[in-house]
Amino acid sequence: MSPARRPTATAGNLLYAQSGGVTAVINATAAGVIEAARAKGIQVYAARNGILGALREELIDTSKETTAAIAALRHTPGGAFGSCRYKLKSLQDNRAEYERLIEVFRAHDIRWFLYNGGNDSADTALKLSQIGKTLGYDIRCIGVPKTVDNDLAVTDCCPGFGSVAKYIAISTLEASLDVASMAETSTKVFILEVMGRHAGWIAAAAGLAGEGPDAAPHLILFPENPFDEKAFLARVKATVERVGWCTVVASEGVRSANGQFLAEAGTHDAFGHTQLGGVAPVLAALVKQRLGYKYHWALPDYLQRSARHAASKVDAEQAYAIGRAAVDYALQGMNAVMPVIVRSSDAPYRWTIEPAPLAKIANREKKMPKNFITRDGFGITTAARRYLAPLIRGEAPLPYGKDGLPRYVRLKNVAVKKQLRRFPD
Repeated sequence: MSPARRPTATAGNLLYAQSGGVTAVINATAAGVIEAARAKGIQVYAARNGILGALREELIDTSKETTAAIAALRHTPGGAFGSCRYKLKSLQDNRAEYERLIEVFRAHDIRWFLYNGGNDSADTALKLSQIGKTLGYDIRCIGVPKTVDNDLAVTDCCPGFGSVAKYIAISTLEASLDVASMAETSTKVFILEVMGRHAGWIAAAAGLAGEGPDAAPHLILFPENPFDEKAFLARVKATVERVGWCTVVASEGVRSANGQFLAEAGTHDAFGHTQLGGVAPVLAALVKQRLGYKYHWALPDYLQRSARHAASKVDAEQAYAIGRAAVDYALQGMNAVMPVIVRSSDAPYRWTIEPAPLAKIANREKKMPKNFITRDGFGITTAARRYLAPLIRGEAPLPYGKDGLPRYVRLKNVAVKKQLRRFPD
């Protein structure tokens, strides 16, 4: 990998922002960024609500936070500075936004911009890295990986994924024990819907809950495979007749053979992605109508990506290390790169961090390899287990109070004084 470099700036401030859906460990990355920058004597500003905060000149002075508060970010879920779903258009389509960002950067002497997000955020960081020279301002932009979907190219895994994978594997195991105990006279089929619009990584993680034909989950539905109603119903029926009950884990992005989402709601989010209305109730209705089984379904939704109490130790460590590496790359003069995780060994699991060009990551999706999905399309292979298993290992303990609840931190988020006109006018 050959990252772009420029002469290292000797002075200036660093701007950090969070983007897209947050995770159980994105704040660990923020802690890594701030602590690494403080050690180098660099002032860190944070944009309130992602790139929108930069456009609106709504910046937060992280120097007003104590060392203890920043350290506590390592175990606090959510997005400490606020996030957003907002995709910059091209320079040709909306030059005014780019000119405004450079105006804000210039007003606050921001020489390094770190954008912590997924695919669309990598695209934003790449675009910004390219316009500094065009608009006459020296700025280095680093994309910082984060997504529970685990669909970023190049990197072995994405910070945030290991923890949601652990939560889903645990939830599948525990819920299945519940169903098994009640199946004689109650629920026969349990359906768990998980996140993952186009890539089935989270659904695949449920497969870690058990191994063998009688162990839950008995069926996993991946976005990579077209939904086959006949095969689905036949497998559910056979499982109930053999085992007495059946657990199904379905990605929200499951599609029919014609490419339509089973759960399409007909609306779109701010990135232009189709809003999904819930695949679990669609599947549950099929089970009831065609097979007559009593069912239950669950939609963990935000719970799966915010469950810091069940975070993976590996994931938390990687998220923090990624933040520190991003600062190192920025201060070395790199531009248009992202720190990525490189796996050197499965057992024992070993990994390092290296810079990769944003051009190889932005607007690309990493889906499940074919050899990770069993031939029948309903399970994960040994190769998938080798890849997934290390990512959920270890616990990342929380401090608890006398009330039995975790002690999460809420930052003061002191605003930086504005110097510019309101945008847009």
